[in-house]
Amino acid sequence: MRAVTIPRFGDAEVLEYAEVEAPTPGPGQVAIDVTHAGVNYAEILFRQGAVDVPLPYVPGIEAAGRVRALGDGVTDLRVGQPVTALTMTTGGGYGEVAVTDAQLVAPLPDDSNLALMAAVPSNSTTAWLVLGEVARLRKGERVLVHAAAGGVGSQLGQVAKLLGAGQVVGTVGSPEKLEKAAAFGYDKIVLRDELAGSVEELTDGRGFDVAIDPVGGAARRASFDALAQGGRLVAMGNASGADAVHFDANELWFSGKGVLGFNLGALSGARPEAVAPVLRRAVDAVLDGGMRVEVGEVLALRDAAQAHRRIESGRSTGKLVLAMP
Repeated sequence: MRAVTIPRFGDAEVLEYAEVEAPTPGPGQVAIDVTHAGVNYAEILFRQGAVDVPLPYVPGIEAAGRVRALGDGVTDLRVGQPVTALTMTTGGGYGEVAVTDAQLVAPLPDDSNLALMAAVPSNSTTAWLVLGEVARLRKGERVLVHAAAGGVGSQLGQVAKLLGAGQVVGTVGSPEKLEKAAAFGYDKIVLRDELAGSVEELTDGRGFDVAIDPVGGAARRASFDALAQGGRLVAMGNASGADAVHFDANELWFSGKGVLGFNLGALSGARPEAVAPVLRRAVDAVLDGGMRVEVGEVLALRDAAQAHRRIESGRSTGKLVLAMP
């Protein structure tokens, strides 16, 4: 099969378009003839060597297509059925055939837009898990989301509203993203560098109940400081590449605030049964129009390096999707 591989760690130029052996499903797994794959920051981390993966490696944490083959014990899917899936525990989305745990596969209607549905599994599922299961958002609470114009950020604002948040504020890193982020369920969008001086005005002096931070560095510290008594900060990335931010246990004790972590890949590997119903809930929300996913552009598989460079530049808006040959 044709695939984009990581033959060695490095910048986007190391990505290689190559012929590789197609994987076959083991017990409890599904093989998918991939038509489209979402492009994510996680794959950049794989390429850079921040995540220990065996080389050569076919990246790709989410994909859509049709069922190619079923492993032993899989009975709730059929060959030829359109599906979208999380492929993060095995990789492989950047290839014409991908294999993943059957629990991480969601069936789709026959007339589904597979380019769109390839953009759903990672970001949309993450948003539901982070707000519903990790932060345990309650109705009426105030929510702060960093990187509101990004792939996950665009979903977090919408899910927060669907879960009954009283106020949802997003931050972006540049002025040109202010209008873009405002279309995804946010009550207010502010520049990230201006957050510290505007928390009191934004929340009427009460602080945020939940803060979601995929950025790290200064944003992580500012998020914690912006929390109200009983507030929860969820760390779910470090897109800034900054050094780790540390919180003293006594500081948590005296402030009455909490710091939580979320990693979709780790959860999918350890407890796919916990991810499965949330993945399907996210897919259903997109299919019935309750959530909007914006695909910025569909690129050819050969252009994976270009997609990576655009994400790393911080200038991309909307989800980038790769189409198989």
